[in-house]
Amino acid sequence: MGPVVDTFLLLSLTDRVAALAAPSVMHPHAWPLGERVAAWARSRGLVLGDPDTSPLGRGRFERLAARIFPAGELDRVELFARWLTWTFAVDDTFDDTPVGSSATAVHSLYDDLLKAMRRGHARPGARPLEATVVELWQATTSGMSRDWRRRFLLHMEEHRTGCADEAVGRRVGGTPGPETYPSLRRRAAGPFLYDLIEPVLGVELPPRLLYTPAWTTLIEATADVLAWCNDIASYAKEAARGDVHNQITVLEAAHAFAPARAAGWIQEHIAERMVDVQSAARSMGDALDMLRIPQEERGAVAQVVRTLMDAPRAHLDWLAESGRYNQSGGADVGSLMLGQRRRRLDAFASLR
Repeated sequence: MGPVVDTFLLLSLTDRVAALAAPSVMHPHAWPLGERVAAWARSRGLVLGDPDTSPLGRGRFERLAARIFPAGELDRVELFARWLTWTFAVDDTFDDTPVGSSATAVHSLYDDLLKAMRRGHARPGARPLEATVVELWQATTSGMSRDWRRRFLLHMEEHRTGCADEAVGRRVGGTPGPETYPSLRRRAAGPFLYDLIEPVLGVELPPRLLYTPAWTTLIEATADVLAWCNDIASYAKEAARGDVHNQITVLEAAHAFAPARAAGWIQEHIAERMVDVQSAARSMGDALDMLRIPQEERGAVAQVVRTLMDAPRAHLDWLAESGRYNQSGGADVGSLMLGQRRRRLDAFASLR
């Protein structure tokens, strides 16, 4: 039996990548936040029965939100946690039901979601995904400009396209190539989630900034780091059901890599993409100068950039405590990780 590929492997990134060394900070109200988000998910029909029996229920998405926004206003952090819960519920619909094997079904579901958002209410008897996205959209858009709303909806369209492309792959049994996989993965991983940083923080980015190379690199590199870490954590679960949309599987098919070797390759490239994240963040000042962005708007940019820079470590820490990718339903891998490395993590925590 070869080496196990799971969340344990991600631990080495905190030693090898300086930007991932310090543990993320947790929002002080994370525990009551978890109770509120769990109650909301159950009341809306997103989580049914015992939450510990489903990947969605075990996800603990409020912990990810609390780590990404450790100083955010609680109601805004809760809103982001609800969006995460909804997004992963969509992901489960595509991964675990026949919908995910039909591009037509993916487009049909997304048509229902987008139409409901635009008209401002769900259809009578609509599925929970439709009713909750209307609720979330209305809670999010107050105070946001038309440009921001258009951008968010365009990124939802990108998500629809990415998920439909994955459905085609499941239907025909084809594995994406290494050259095309990163962009497909970014589209299918909820690109609209990055737009939510602004309403959570109560700011809005200058639209001109979004077309600069620095911004594009920052967003794409951050998305790649999060998605590829997730691919390592979720590989066992996805391989068990034969899903080819995982970077490890892509490398197995293209280069005949064993899973552990593929995971090592991915870790090397995660480290490289973290360099890209840091470089893009450092160059943001030059982009602002070139665009002559006024000083009063630069504070908003700085807040969003800082959140993006902190997101990769927050995501790693969440993977270490979430039970989403634990197939047994018992103690998750992250709990074992934290148990084995508690002294090391506590030492880091003392530096917060």
